[in-house]
Parts: sequence; structure tokens; C-alpha cells
Amino acid sequence: MKITAIRISHHALPLDPPFRAGWDPRPRTTAPATIVRVETDQGLTGIGSGDAMTGFAGQEALFVGQDPRDLDRHHRVLTNIAFHQGRCWPLDIALWDLFGKITGQPVWRLLGGRRHRIPLYASSGTLRDPAAMAETAERFLDAGFRAMKLRFHRADWRQDVAAVEAVRARVGDRLTVMVDCNQGWRMPWDTSAPWQLKDALAVARALEPLDIYWMEEPLDQADRHGMAALRRMIPIRVAGAEMVREAGQLRDLIADGCLDVLQPDAALTGGITGLARIAALAEAAGIMFTPHTWTNGIGVLANLHLVGGVSDAPFVEYPYDPPEWSPGRRDFMLTAPLADDGDGHLVLPEAPGLGIVLDEDRLAATRAG
Repeated sequence: MKITAIRISHHALPLDPPFRAGWDPRPRTTAPATIVRVETDQGLTGIGSGDAMTGFAGQEALFVGQDPRDLDRHHRVLTNIAFHQGRCWPLDIALWDLFGKITGQPVWRLLGGRRHRIPLYASSGTLRDPAAMAETAERFLDAGFRAMKLRFHRADWRQDVAAVEAVRARVGDRLTVMVDCNQGWRMPWDTSAPWQLKDALAVARALEPLDIYWMEEPLDQADRHGMAALRRMIPIRVAGAEMVREAGQLRDLIADGCLDVLQPDAALTGGITGLARIAALAEAAGIMFTPHTWTNGIGVLANLHLVGGVSDAPFVEYPYDPPEWSPGRRDFMLTAPLADDGDGHLVLPEAPGLGIVLDEDRLAATRAG
């Protein structure tokens, strides 16, 4: 069996009203998606998505004519491309989808088959006022979720803490609550400075009485010493690494004791192949592995398969903040949005590969390149 072609298409769904992401000062008027298709001489096609495949143009010859089942070989090439060009890890996702179709097995089983019913936390994206945030938490509970994540990035962190206080006052201990401090990285146009260690410590002290499960990205992602120090100083779990670009950086975060919770995304770093290895290192070190999933429905599904194969994480991220970020917006490229089972879990499909079914009409209507 040989790869005959790699086809990439870009799409954009108009958003009206815009999505005002907590980590982005600019309202988002479109939801972009890049679809990767790996075609073979046997008529099977693997599908991936999650990043824009910047820098991949001209690299197709490195894969065409190769056996698609040589996943380690392809991962090594993609690692080299990531160094010289860009993050092209959606191709690794497409290759795993294809491998599952070749073998007739779902990806989560090929990775180890630990579990097929994945517990979710509702990951909010907008910066609502405290009363609205409390109402959102109540809606998440009514929808069956037992855990949620709140975004920080208001003008003053005390306003962020006030939103958490309002949630706790409304739902008590019925929800496990995480917070995302959004200090690990910035959009290109966001010039605000990240917190320093003493800032993060002050926030942590304010959060301690509120029973927070983890405190995500409290410092710049390069500040390994600061994260390790903060982890030693507070009882709240420290989470991070969602945008770390290289496997070596992830290994250093584990080795240096920087994090309690490791959150790389298979669509952005290492693909399924690389992160399956990182997850094993995290488990050996006693660190929770539960990936970031804020790309689109295909990226969410790829990371859920990864967790289903290799991780015992108590919760996995499910981007969900309607109406601004609804499953329909997130998963517009699919024939049906990924849906939980009504009890805060998502059941992974038994279909070969990732179980992706593209909405070709919607993709044609949103084609952007």
C-alpha cells in the first residue's frame, strides 16, 4: 500500500455574532479549519485537522509513494518539518485515521484501548461577568457536566476571582472547577505582560478557599523555574504546556517537576504518535496527562482517542460555551457535532480510524483556499 496524494483545503465559517475568546483581545468573526486528506492506492483516505499546516507546501514528496503504515518514519519527518517550517501535526492525525481504516480498528484501541467512555469538563471560552458566569455553571450542570473550566484574563485578576466566587456560591461542590489563567502565551497583537511568580502566588492564595482543582498556565510557558517553585508553594495543581512546540520541552517540564497536569495537544505538538510517548513519561512521573483540545471537532476527537488509548485522566477538555462557542460552530466540518452522552462523558466510536464523517456540502460552502 502506498500514499498517492496529500490534499489540503482551508475553510472558514462566518461567526455572527463574533466569538469573543477570553485569550484574544480581538473578536473572532470566522472559525477557520484546515482539512488534511491522505489518499492511498487502495482507495482509503485518512482525515486530520487542527492546525493550518503552515509550511507544508512542497513537502508532499516526502510522503507520497511511502507506506502509510510506517507511522514512526512519518513522525520523524514531521518532527524535522516542525523544526524547519511549521507545525504540521494534523497530518499525523490523518495517518492514524488511515491506519485505523487499514486495520479495521478505532484509533483508541490501536493505542492501547484503556477505555472508550471519556469523562469531560466543559471548557468555557468567554469572560462573562460573575452573575452570568454563575448562570453558565448552572447550565453546565443541567447539561450533565460534573466539571468546568473558567477563563481568566480580565483587566484585574481580582475580577477573575470574583467570577469563581460567584460560581461556587451558585453551584457549591456540585461542580469540579478549574481555572485557566491564560498567562502561558499571547496572541501576536496582545502585548500585555504575563504574571510573575509573586502575582501567580497571590492569585493562588485567593483561590485556595474556593477548592480549585487546577490552576492552568499561571506563568509564561518558558518559565520552568517559576512553575516548579509555584508548584511547591501551593496546594492547587499546576497545569500547562498546551502550546509547547517540541517534545524536548515537554520532557523538561516533566523532569524539572514543573507541572501536576500536562496538557499538550496532538493537533499542535507531536501528533498522536509523539504524545502517546509523552503520556507514558508523564504517567511514569506521576503527572496527569489530559490534552488541550481547542481547535475543532476533529482535533477534539483525535485527542479523545489518544486519551482513550493511553491515559487515566479524570477529565478531558470539551470546548463548550454556547451560544458564542457552540458544538455546531466548533464542529461545522462534521455531519454532526460531537456530543456527550448526557452524563458528562463522550463515548468513543467503534468505527475504524477516528470515526470522522465530513460534511462535504458545508466544506464546499466554506472553502477559503
